[in-house]
Amino acid sequence: MTGQDWIEKDFYAVLGVPKDADAATIKKAYRKLARTKHPDHNPDDPAAEAEFKRIGEAYAVLSDAEQREQYDQLRAMTGGARFTAGGRGAGGFEDILGGMFGGGGAGGGGTRIRYSTGGAGFEDLLGGMFGGGGGGGFQPGPRPGADLAAVVDLPFRQAVEGSTVSLSVEGRTVNARLPAGVRDGQKIRLPGKGRPGQAGAPAGDLVVTVRVAPHPVFALDGANLRITVPVAFDEAALGATIEVPTLDGTTVRVKVPEGTPSGRTLRVRGRGVPNAKGPGDLLVTVQVVVPQRLTPAAREAVQAFGIATSSEDPRADLIAQART
Repeated sequence: MTGQDWIEKDFYAVLGVPKDADAATIKKAYRKLARTKHPDHNPDDPAAEAEFKRIGEAYAVLSDAEQREQYDQLRAMTGGARFTAGGRGAGGFEDILGGMFGGGGAGGGGTRIRYSTGGAGFEDLLGGMFGGGGGGGFQPGPRPGADLAAVVDLPFRQAVEGSTVSLSVEGRTVNARLPAGVRDGQKIRLPGKGRPGQAGAPAGDLVVTVRVAPHPVFALDGANLRITVPVAFDEAALGATIEVPTLDGTTVRVKVPEGTPSGRTLRVRGRGVPNAKGPGDLLVTVQVVVPQRLTPAAREAVQAFGIATSSEDPRADLIAQART
């Protein structure tokens, strides 16, 4: 960042805070904006990336008490306008420095001081005034820490119930609480758990990608759990009450209505994923099982059923719809 940047850029406006904002307000505004404009949330968006850099640049100056004081003094002195070394006229750079170091005004009788860019430049001069190194203009403020990424593998049950995991991040151990119902592939952002910032600047975030091991019976669906339950033909046709397993190891009795087709889903309220808003539901999908082998008596019974229902065509609607 250069001295001219300090004059031209309104860092308070970039962060959306008043000029008398305290450090806590500045930090809160920075974190909110940085999250919104972070490249992770705006992939392939150059405008958002540029805005993210401007936000970090503004925070680097305003979060450092000494740099903020120098910035405020310079902005008050110049009014935030752009000045060119060697320029003339009221309000020019020469008038301002002349006033500071004893020179006369634009129309005064005092000795007028001129500043040349032939040697040290405008930024070098300001750098000397406010503690910057020679030739480099202002020194940048403390840099916020970078965001880091990590991957965690969770057993299905831990993903449903929530879990605290320990992650090794650049030689540090980070404990992270993952919420109940976290999904496979979901990214969890942990503010302040990334790489530490320089000289007290805020740390970056840790973005954790969760990989959930599949379960042989259950599947996650938001706050709900899904399970497919086989039922016999007679249970589906005549209706039945069946025992269905739940994730906590118990069973729940579910009524299968008479005439339930294969693929219908029945809902058991409150037996899904626990969360702050109340547990989700258990969604039971019925799968009618067709016997692979029939005894002679069973075959005769099925044939009798077929004869008794021969007047009904289960594909009649399908054929009619196909002709439309």
